[in-house]
Amino acid sequence: MTSPYTELQSALSAHLPEDRLISDELRTLAYGTDASFYRLVPQLVVRVESEEEVQLVLAECARRGLPVTFRAAGTSLSGQAVTDSVLIQLGNGWKDYQILDDGQAIRLKPGIIGAQANKYLAPLQRKIGPDPASINACMIGGIAANNASGMCCGTAQNSYNTLRDVRVVFADGGLLDTSSPKSVAAFKASHGEWLQRLQALGEATRANTELADKIRHKYRLKNTTGYSLNALVDFTEPLEILKHLLIGSEGTLGFISEITYNTVPDYPHKAAALIYFPDMEAACRATTAMKPSPVAAVELLDRAALRAVQDMPGMPSDLKDLPEGAAALLVDVRGSDDQHLESNIAQVEATLEGIKTLRPVVFTTDIKTYELYWKIRKGTFPAVGAERVIGTTVIIEDVAFPLERLAEGVIELQALFRKYHYDEAILFGHALEGNLHFVFTQGFDDPAEVKRYQALMDEVAQLVAVKYGGSLKAEHGTGRNMAPYVELEWGSEAYALMKSIKQLFDPTNLLNPDVILSDNAQIHLQNLKPLPEADPLVDKCIECGFCEAVCPSRRLTLTPRQRIVIWRELQRRRQAGEPAADIDRLAEAYQYQGLDTCAADGLCSTQCPVGINTGDLVRSLRREQNFKHLDKAQWIASHFDGVTRMARGGIKLANLGRKILGDSGMSASMTGLRKLGVGAVGHWRPSMPQAAKPLQKSQPRVAAPADPQAPSVVYWPSCATRVFGVSSAAGQQEDIKAVTLNLLHKAGYRVIIPEGIDSLCCGMPFQSKGLFEVADKKQSELLAALHKASNQGEWPIVTDTSPCNMKLDEGNLLPELQLYEASEFVAEHLLPRLQIKPKNDRIALHVTCSTTRRGKGELLIKLAQACTETVVLPESVTCCGFAGDKGFQQPELNASSLQDLSREVAGCVAGYSNSRTCELGLEEHAGIRYQSILYLVDEVSQPVNRTIAE
Repeated sequence: MTSPYTELQSALSAHLPEDRLISDELRTLAYGTDASFYRLVPQLVVRVESEEEVQLVLAECARRGLPVTFRAAGTSLSGQAVTDSVLIQLGNGWKDYQILDDGQAIRLKPGIIGAQANKYLAPLQRKIGPDPASINACMIGGIAANNASGMCCGTAQNSYNTLRDVRVVFADGGLLDTSSPKSVAAFKASHGEWLQRLQALGEATRANTELADKIRHKYRLKNTTGYSLNALVDFTEPLEILKHLLIGSEGTLGFISEITYNTVPDYPHKAAALIYFPDMEAACRATTAMKPSPVAAVELLDRAALRAVQDMPGMPSDLKDLPEGAAALLVDVRGSDDQHLESNIAQVEATLEGIKTLRPVVFTTDIKTYELYWKIRKGTFPAVGAERVIGTTVIIEDVAFPLERLAEGVIELQALFRKYHYDEAILFGHALEGNLHFVFTQGFDDPAEVKRYQALMDEVAQLVAVKYGGSLKAEHGTGRNMAPYVELEWGSEAYALMKSIKQLFDPTNLLNPDVILSDNAQIHLQNLKPLPEADPLVDKCIECGFCEAVCPSRRLTLTPRQRIVIWRELQRRRQAGEPAADIDRLAEAYQYQGLDTCAADGLCSTQCPVGINTGDLVRSLRREQNFKHLDKAQWIASHFDGVTRMARGGIKLANLGRKILGDSGMSASMTGLRKLGVGAVGHWRPSMPQAAKPLQKSQPRVAAPADPQAPSVVYWPSCATRVFGVSSAAGQQEDIKAVTLNLLHKAGYRVIIPEGIDSLCCGMPFQSKGLFEVADKKQSELLAALHKASNQGEWPIVTDTSPCNMKLDEGNLLPELQLYEASEFVAEHLLPRLQIKPKNDRIALHVTCSTTRRGKGELLIKLAQACTETVVLPESVTCCGFAGDKGFQQPELNASSLQDLSREVAGCVAGYSNSRTCELGLEEHAGIRYQSILYLVDEVSQPVNRTIAE
């Protein structure tokens, strides 16, 4: 008998490409995983690119009675974005936006990341109201569907209160755009009964004084438990009720395909104070006092939270001296200008007079101190995650107490942690709203542990929802996690009202069943995610998904989170002794999805709360596979000068072939060779450059300074620039080695080239394949040569390729060496020695992943801005995906990563970066030439003192 999911896939394949209908074992598990501690594996994942496709999928699923769940970024914590049925994922076509009313509003598609929306608004000093901690990864669709808030937005600036309009597809396929009179008129004609019913529900609710008062009380607090019943008391117009019910509905009432927010001010002037109190009661009293004052955020940290971060690098030493029972408030104040900021600070300080603190209250505007204070606050959650026992998960719960009873609630919560032996639990949160997060570690592989968790949550529910009348979910959404407790918190009358809302919008329970409302009292204890020990490199992963937004393979195969998910599953199967055939089948699929298409660029570590570089795992696994090639790699390393000469000869031969066969002919020829088993040839790239000139032939235009007292610098041309020359269309243009020498000479530097340069390499080509011994040997050789050339570290050392500089810097055992990537050296040392006449051009700039990881991105941007009027940073590109030889072996990775590049750089006359291999891929997919930023600097610069060059 044919499965209904097979039938569904067949029906959808008549309208959607096969690559957007995903049912294989590996990807359904990987794509179906979210940040919660639940695991459900979808039968089918459908990537949709339009409202019409959403309507199609809903219709076909309804025809077969198959539930659907919508997924944006999958950073939700409460189990609202997982399913064992049909998962509808956002494809790449949901990124449009429109700024309205000079920035007073913004219209957004659901696939836009929250932080990106704020980048669009930043020039207007505006932002969207919601500011969840996951804003750099979560998408607008999820922010709205969960009514996510955060540290500064409180309740006044959340999605519910900043909503202007919404566009939505309903379970029955109906479409409504509340900003369009035509759409509204059509909806009233087709769904008039809905609006009448909503109007009646609103009238009945407002007439029920006791229930209406309860709803108003509940939404005086942060509250995402259940549906947004405040819509029934806040509005009388049924269309407004409908709009606001959708906020926080977690995809159970409809698919939000567009939302228009009223924006809020984004004040540029900021100050913060970290204030220590002797006990929680004093901290909460101070919070209450500051409630009416002009604070942007007040973040509460208990002593356990402060203890969790006190040993992290850079933390203030006085954290360790705080007494047991102490608490802290991080107070953030902002203003439109310095005077406004000072006025606001003065008002806040006045409210704190008379409240005992352990240290004087001091606000700082120093950016480093300001960021340190926020690092303390943001480091608490990952600190627990990093120290947890392997195999346990990190749970972050999210409650809100009435502010006037916050201190009592905190003390009783802490008593519950002690009662159930959650000794590592910490408390922190958004104190102004009475919103607390408590974080603890939990194992689910032992029934006794599950019972302990259940007992804790049962008591927490009674304490928060019943005793104090608070919210069990203040901002993380109800999901499966809190669905069994919704009626306990709200009472039977309000719960029945919620059920009637769900019945109205989704009578067949098609949309995300068991989320928000569930008849299963055990739903929060079922389908718990296993987290087996897999590898020390990734065992601390909490599967939050923060890494995904920066991964170059995110739209091709797997993301870092998903690579870890599948590796964990492989280890679980092995540990459980499951059939070898099942393990081998998954491992075989993982080879391409997980290993071959990973750029191993390390950008994931920059976003990971616990600092995991999934590329380290991938390289480790590649080592196991490539160890058999160790002898060959050692031979290559020992004959590196000859190998690079052969590579240049190969490029010359390939370009000769291009003249005869053309790009298509070369592509076909290489495809034929690969089919014959000659895999080393890779794929033909139309951006294949000319072969580089040998260093001895790279004659600079600018002569070296004649002054024997001129400062010295060591120039180390990378093997990439010793092999790959200028673009094939560049004619006789100088190569990067000559350009680098030009600039150094212009600035009056005497340049030293290390001895034996043609045989030197940083080791990265070997490290990327997991051949660490060979990589370390080459790196040691290079360090020794640079140590000698720089007179034991006396003179700075410059290389012309960013990834090579990072590789050498990371493993540098000679700290006396002054290592610089060329653009960094130009920005910091050459610009004061050069006259710059900026061009009146619009250029594109690619900040390489290695530049980002080294924290030098802003320096590169400032250098470009010093040389030209307009600098464009393509918003979709984090890493180009060329990744050394990946651009030749898996060109689809490069193509996927840069699929939006040509649109984003439209109107630019040229593109610049600081890595030759990256520039090859960028040039091919951008439609404009990319080359080193040094070319631009050379073009617009002259020596400050012309006699230097002369």
